[in-house]
Amino acid sequence: MTTDICEVVITAPDADWLANFTHRLVDDRIAACGHNIAAIRSIYRWKGNTYDEGEARVALHTRVALVPTIVERADQEHPYEVPCVIATPVIAGNPAYLQWVLDETDEPAQPPAGTSADTAELTS
Repeated sequence: MTTDICEVVITAPDADWLANFTHRLVDDRIAACGHNIAAIRSIYRWKGNTYDEGEARVALHTRVALVPTIVERADQEHPYEVPCVIATPVIAGNPAYLQWVLDETDEPAQPPAGTSADTAELTS
C-alpha cells in the first residue's frame, strides 16, 4: 500500500516556538497533526564547529504535496538560518488514520514553481 502521506520532522531551539508553529500549520490545514517532543539532544556540525544542544522536535503528518508549503513557512518563520525540515514517505498504515490525515489537510491548488522534483523523490 502506498499513500501520498508523509511525516515531516522539524527541530527548533525552543519547544514553545515549535508548538506554536505546529498549531499554525494545523489551523491552516497544512498538517493534520504534530507530535511534539519538548526535549531532545542534538549533536551536529555547523560552520566547522561541533555543537551539543537541547532542541525540540515535531513529527507532522501531512500530504506529500504540502511539503513545499511547510518548507517555505519554515524558511520564513523559523529562528534558524537553515531549519531542519525532513519528509519521509508513509508506505503503509491504518487506512482509517491515513484517510483522516487526508480529510484534515487541504490539497494545494498547485505546487509552487520548481518543487516538482522535491515531491517526486518522496513518492518514488
